[in-house]
Amino acid sequence: MTQTTDRASASADKRDARAAAAAPDASGAFTHRQIMTILVGLLLGMFLAALDQTVVSTAIRTIADDLQGYDLQAWATTAFLITSTIATPLYGKLSDMYGRRPFFLFAISVFVVGSFLCGISTSMYELAAFRALQGIGAGGLMSLALTIIADIVPPRQRAKYQGYFMAVFGTSSVLGPVIGGFLAGQDSILGLDGWRWIFWVNVPLGALALGVVFKNLHLPHRSNKHKIDWPGALGLIVFLVPLLIVAEQGRTWGWTDPKSLIAYVVGALGFVWFFLAERSYGDDALLPIRMFKNRTFTISALSSIVLGAGMFGGILLLPQYLQIVHGSSPTVAGLQMIPLVGGIMLGSISAGQIIARTGKYRLFPMVGVVLMVIALVSLSFIVDADTSVWSLVPFMVLLGLGLGWNFQPIILAVQNAVSPREIGVATSSVTFFRQMGGTLGTAAFLSVLFSALGDKVPAAYAAASGTQAFQAAAAANPDQAAQLQGAGTNLADTSIFQRIDATLAAPFKDGFSSSIDLVFLIAAGVVALGFFVLVFLPQLELRTTSGMQGQQEGAGEAATRSANAAGAAAPTSAAATAAPSQDGAPAVDTPASSTSTTDTGRHAVVTDQPVGRHEDVAAPEHGKHEGDDDTPTGLASIPADHLPSGRPKD
Repeated sequence: MTQTTDRASASADKRDARAAAAAPDASGAFTHRQIMTILVGLLLGMFLAALDQTVVSTAIRTIADDLQGYDLQAWATTAFLITSTIATPLYGKLSDMYGRRPFFLFAISVFVVGSFLCGISTSMYELAAFRALQGIGAGGLMSLALTIIADIVPPRQRAKYQGYFMAVFGTSSVLGPVIGGFLAGQDSILGLDGWRWIFWVNVPLGALALGVVFKNLHLPHRSNKHKIDWPGALGLIVFLVPLLIVAEQGRTWGWTDPKSLIAYVVGALGFVWFFLAERSYGDDALLPIRMFKNRTFTISALSSIVLGAGMFGGILLLPQYLQIVHGSSPTVAGLQMIPLVGGIMLGSISAGQIIARTGKYRLFPMVGVVLMVIALVSLSFIVDADTSVWSLVPFMVLLGLGLGWNFQPIILAVQNAVSPREIGVATSSVTFFRQMGGTLGTAAFLSVLFSALGDKVPAAYAAASGTQAFQAAAAANPDQAAQLQGAGTNLADTSIFQRIDATLAAPFKDGFSSSIDLVFLIAAGVVALGFFVLVFLPQLELRTTSGMQGQQEGAGEAATRSANAAGAAAPTSAAATAAPSQDGAPAVDTPASSTSTTDTGRHAVVTDQPVGRHEDVAAPEHGKHEGDDDTPTGLASIPADHLPSGRPKD
């Protein structure tokens, strides 16, 4: 029994020692080694969420075919999008109230469980449900990772570390199609469908992230007594769900279809509900309305919507162009996007280093917008059916640089401008607005693309049909020519244009390239709006303390103010007490009129007797403002400098 107790005690001591080694010092500061160890877990968590989206989007057609639900495949994407978008601000607010660590561990755990369940799906309905569960976890992985790094690293140094997050995001956009294309292309791995491993690969990665975070992330526990804004959360759901659904399904339904109109109305009612709930809950709101009075927060939120839309417009359409016009497989298209990722990594890391040295962040987002506009406008002019992939490389790098110089400085500016106690809700809100901008931008740009295809592809075929080469190819391949009926409007399978005669496919590729050019130009215009928004972004001095240190300082200042307030409220009447002399001599009786006081700026506060009810502690009896014969009472008990003018003074 004693040995068991000793072993348990030793195990507890080891756990305490590990926790102490991973904990910050008394001032709340972490060492560089501690930060890098924590950063590994945060990056793994973010990598899971970012990789999953690109992997699944590459393989979704294979998955849908295998589960015999091709017409339902969009719901697997929509379910994930809905839950991850709604969960993002919830994680931010709740982590501000109860601490980051438990919610980050919860997010990883839910994501891993959802990934495992997705891998055993037997229908598209099951897959959509499990993807929704995955989204609940994914909503916390990105926003909480950025929030935790803000807790442990001061803003002046934070930009260096946040550059790694953009690097991970960019890397996942390359690895996702490569991994997704490889796994989806395998008939079976260990006797199971290849596509199922797309989800199961998250399980060991998630377990590793969970272990690293559990062992190394030790932040002070917080439990602020606030109301949870359940009405606001429900209002947000009612607001977002119909809008996200119509954003995904609007092209199929039609933007003026009755189902779309109902979604608009329900979304508008949800927005009103959400706004009223937030105004009612004040500081306890999911997204406090007063935060929009902070200029940095408001500008950052607006720019995130605009730039999110423009970014996704560019990143989404480049792979589409490479696959449809150049015939690249998803795997090859992912590799061809490496210059874009290299630009993102170079931009984010260089911006972080320069900001750490200079403390200036305002210029980077504006220059980044200019670079993005130049890249998108250039792409709109050079992209055509015969453009070499190598000629796209400089503009991919330029677009990546613009993205890298944008997002992390904006996150940094917001985290620096708000109270350390609200870093969670501020970070998650900016992430949320970026996601919404990306969702709306994707829906809008795809709608523009398909509308343009309906005009440009038929026009290209009409122009080509009169040429001798096209007529000869059509005569030699009548079955292929028959498949061209409805080209430009029937886009269920674009792979046929890689299989048919090149002459017959050329008009479609010309029309598609012209449509992409139009979308790039519109995206450039949207991104340019971001420049005029960012002009109003203020340059604030970067704090030299981390979020955790700022909270500790804030708590200390609050305690000091509370003590001063208590002192200011103390009675000003004094009585004779025994006090030691300054030279250490025995205590002597001191008259009340000479009682020592401390000036708090409002009243003289008695420092050598307990707070009471204006009672004389030296009197034999207490009560009713009574005193002995030698103790002043009434006006005589009040210091002369506290008497109003015109009143008699002794």
